[in-house]
Amino acid sequence: MPVYNEEDDLPGSVETLIAYLQANVTWAWRILIADNASTDGTFTVATSLSEAHPNVQVLRLDQKGRGRALKAAWLASDADVVCYMDVDLSTDLGGLQPLVSAILDDGYDISIGSRLAKGAQVTKRTLKREIISRGYITLIKMLFWTRRTDMQCGFKALSGAAAQRLLPVVKDNAFFLDTEMLLIAERRGMRIHEVPVTWEDDPDSRVRLVSTIMEDLRGLVRLRFGGMPKLD
Repeated sequence: MPVYNEEDDLPGSVETLIAYLQANVTWAWRILIADNASTDGTFTVATSLSEAHPNVQVLRLDQKGRGRALKAAWLASDADVVCYMDVDLSTDLGGLQPLVSAILDDGYDISIGSRLAKGAQVTKRTLKREIISRGYITLIKMLFWTRRTDMQCGFKALSGAAAQRLLPVVKDNAFFLDTEMLLIAERRGMRIHEVPVTWEDDPDSRVRLVSTIMEDLRGLVRLRFGGMPKLD
């Protein structure tokens, strides 16, 4: 769970996630809170949660970037499956079991939540965000002929082996990591599964739309004209 300045939402989200996991899953699990350079009390709150719950751990990074946090957490993990979700729990946790089962039971390399796949349900989303999201995936389809319906949903899982192969060649350390990772994986023949999710927009999202859009566009140009890296 990558976080930046989430001292208010973090306790409730972690407690909700713990309760769901204890009641609904049979696999062994742990929660890693990856604090990427928060300037508020997030790290203190995360440390308190780890002291109260043996299955909760904390990773502290001194630089911002969701991608940087995911790389650090996943590359250091020995788990069979690594996942991430946004701290606001915008994606309904009912999607977690099919997300992980696609890898554990069906042999997929990557499993992603999609807000635009058939069967997905999205509520409280502004028209502006809807237009941006659909425009973004349309642009990606035009540039890369991808079959994916949603690149940026904050709800993804990878096999541990796939994470170890992919992340060292992914250059982005921010929000574009998701798109870059999936485009490389698809181009190199990895199996990707999409899970339609129930998703509720968070009006207090920390994502800065304009700067994120510009970073994403630069990333798409880099991949389209600079070429896709090979995997070991």
